[in-house]
Amino acid sequence: MYRCAVPELMHREALARFGYALSDATRSSILLSLREGGRYPSDLADDIGVSRQTVSNHLACLRGCGLVVAVPEGRRSRYELADRRIRHALDDLVGLVLAVDPACCAEQGCC
Repeated sequence: MYRCAVPELMHREALARFGYALSDATRSSILLSLREGGRYPSDLADDIGVSRQTVSNHLACLRGCGLVVAVPEGRRSRYELADRRIRHALDDLVGLVLAVDPACCAEQGCC
């Protein structure tokens, strides 16, 4: 019997994009900051402690992944999560990782 693999491929690609976005500490920091609401790139750069150019490059990546959108406000753009469900997904992921083993990364020295 023929089984349609298109939805499965779409799901895999969506998860791969989300995983790629989270695989970088700066992109993860941006996403976590945007959980609280829209932010300007300059504010994100100051809060995260990286250059504005770095934030701009990572925001372009996150836009390409479909996770953030730019909202024009006059001559500036404010960035926000593309969908409220992304905030919930981030909250769930953070809670899950901490519930599974909060010392995981500390023991391995990766964080």
